Amino acid sequence: MAQRRVFGRAFVPALACVLLVHAVAALPAQTKGDDGDQGEKVYDLGPDVVPPRVIKQVSPHRSTSRGVRVVGTVTVALVVSSKGMPRDVRVVKGLDKEVDQSTVEAVEQWRFAPAQKDGKSVAVKVSLEIAYHDM
Repeated sequence: MAQRRVFGRAFVPALACVLLVHAVAALPAQTKGDDGDQGEKVYDLGPDVVPPRVIKQVSPHRSTSRGVRVVGTVTVALVVSSKGMPRDVRVVKGLDKEVDQSTVEAVEQWRFAPAQKDGKSVAVKVSLEIAYHDM
């Protein structure tokens, strides 16, 4: 009987831990910038889609940690959600690893008036060119 109690004391907490881990693993993963519309249909820009408009723009850092100022263009691809939030921002053509990362971080803070299709807000794929000029 004593052996049964020892097994019960050790088994019940272990079972509770396994169930907790399983429950946490079953939760949907939330990503940075996840505003609940990850499952919405994403359109390509075309004649029947009014493109999104930038309403808030954050400038990226212009120089690297080495103190070098870069000149050129970083091209990023992203999805603008039906709520005007950027998501899945990635560099298509970059300049420098630090500048590319700074560009992605800045674009993730941008806000848009969403694209429109048939008078309704929709998510669209877009590409942006962020130019770095010599000043």
